[in-house]
Amino acid sequence: MPESVVSTAGPSAALDTAPAPLCRSYAEVTELRSRDPRAIGRALAARRRRPTFLPPDGRLMLVAADHPARGALAAQGRPTAMYSRTEMLDRLRAALARPGVDGLLATADIAEDLLLLGALEDKVVVASMNRGGLAGASFELDDRMTAYDVPGVVTSRFDAAKMLNRIDLDDPGTVAMLEAAGRAITGLARAGIVAMLEPFMSSRVEGRVVNDLSPDAVIKSVHIAQGLGATSAFTWLKLPVVAGMARVMDATTLPTLLLGGDPSTRPEETYETWRAALTLPAVRGLVVGRTLLYPPDDDVGAAVDTAVSLVH
Repeated sequence: MPESVVSTAGPSAALDTAPAPLCRSYAEVTELRSRDPRAIGRALAARRRRPTFLPPDGRLMLVAADHPARGALAAQGRPTAMYSRTEMLDRLRAALARPGVDGLLATADIAEDLLLLGALEDKVVVASMNRGGLAGASFELDDRMTAYDVPGVVTSRFDAAKMLNRIDLDDPGTVAMLEAAGRAITGLARAGIVAMLEPFMSSRVEGRVVNDLSPDAVIKSVHIAQGLGATSAFTWLKLPVVAGMARVMDATTLPTLLLGGDPSTRPEETYETWRAALTLPAVRGLVVGRTLLYPPDDDVGAAVDTAVSLVH
């Protein structure tokens, strides 16, 4: 079986000592990047991976940090929330250090900063691939592969790769995204790596891209996405929590993680919707970014612990 699903380590792996971080400050990260960029490749090769993609309970709690690469820097109503990279890294390191957090979804810039700081040892890492559809741009629905490619994911020894699949039936460019995603899914599967698809039925309303979160639209997006690629053996879904989730999840047999998004409801209401959706059989956990990294009270640890308690 492929290494991303079944154990990659011998019986003594749990006793190994994690390598020391290459950097202990953000100034050291910049210094290392400037003087020895190949250190990143060496750190990727030396990083201690988890022995299995899924923990024993079969559920995953992942922290997402790939929004900045699309120019989406707002969180919880704060338009400049993610302007500071060092503050964001502080929040990510705090989140990844909490018990029960299984890993990270990110672009290379963020993943490699965290790698150099020693925050990715024993973590699942999901590489974000198509970030070309910049938020608010006239070409926003052109979700090109501008971040990780398949060889990059393989070389980095990461566990999965995520693609955003916004489907606009009035935009001829959608088919190019679907073709590129299909090729990436096939390539990842041949390498034994999970492809995580995040589909939406999307359209422009008064010039702004809007995702249709009605149950019928989400169901249609699921059927389109799960048919991509030469095999679905390694395909997972990442879906928003919407009304009628039981009916939505009846549209697939693929393992699915719930998308935390950037909800406008109070945290207690958000957590309750997650709790209900997590009881559905195909749901295998959560991928949450801004909601946990920038909670209204700025208590990252408490927000992450609450999410972990729902998943595990």
